[in-house]
Amino acid sequence: MKAIVLESAENPIVYKEVEIPTLAPGEVLVQLKAAALNRRDYWITVGKYAGIKYPSILGSDGAGIVTAVGEGTDAAWIGKEVIINPSHDYGDSNDFQGKDFKILGLPEDGTFAEYVKTPAQYLHPKPAHLTWEQAAAIPLAGLTAYRALFTKGKLKAADKVLIVGAGSGTGSFAIQWAIAAGATVYVTSGSADKIELAKSLGAIDGVNYKDADWDKQLQQLAGGFDVVIDSALGEGFAKLPDICNPGARIVTFGGTAGDFPAFNARRFFYKQLQLLGSMMGTTDEFDAMLTLIDKHQIVPVVDEVFPLEQAAAAIAKMEKSNQFGKIVLKVG
Repeated sequence: MKAIVLESAENPIVYKEVEIPTLAPGEVLVQLKAAALNRRDYWITVGKYAGIKYPSILGSDGAGIVTAVGEGTDAAWIGKEVIINPSHDYGDSNDFQGKDFKILGLPEDGTFAEYVKTPAQYLHPKPAHLTWEQAAAIPLAGLTAYRALFTKGKLKAADKVLIVGAGSGTGSFAIQWAIAAGATVYVTSGSADKIELAKSLGAIDGVNYKDADWDKQLQQLAGGFDVVIDSALGEGFAKLPDICNPGARIVTFGGTAGDFPAFNARRFFYKQLQLLGSMMGTTDEFDAMLTLIDKHQIVPVVDEVFPLEQAAAAIAKMEKSNQFGKIVLKVG
């Protein structure tokens, strides 16, 4: 089969022929139709991710058709259209991932290939109203945004939500999930065009975080926020407590803009704010996310589709962060 292989630090993206995976008991083989990129894939290619090993097939997100099953696996899966939950072995606690937790696409070979193997327990029927590319866009970013909003952020329909960095995959999903739940959504972005795209998804308004007074602009627009979803950190994080309502929840799951800055901690205890870390999600959360998608017939935002052999170009686009939504690879 053809695959995108992380071959070495000097030659991280190689399109080449490799062996089709061999199944162990309990596993299935999926012939992929589409796969999607995540920021994780970019960090791996530039060597800034823990546990990198060579060679590896990248890719955490995928949708396709089951073509074979391993010993002891229900043969009824064969021929089914599926998407794959890439959050494996989350652990016994719903509060945090366990020591055996791993994400498909490193250390195990992932979805940037014509075939991928996975334990059958991580298969889910593909939402019938979605294309292959739309379905492949969901798993990692969708699950991350779902847990951040609902499990950690305890989102309610009456809440006002701020999504920091609306153009990312997790950002676009967070907008869609929050709107479906009946919340009022505002966003930040470094692009006026992305703010307009966020508004087309249902956000009320947004501000450009490059403006020195972006926090004051948001206060004028929205007053204050009950839930903030942030995957950037960096210096801008210091302004978030000022624009939170009392009792608000700030949830973070990334640091693309840097680390925590110095900030006024007195705001935290005076307003009784909560700062919560989040990581991927559980199988129950994946099920709940798919239920939300089906109930509201949500269509993920796909920015651009590249053929599998052009994965290097797709990753180069992700490096520039100029997409809105997900970047997808067409496989089959």
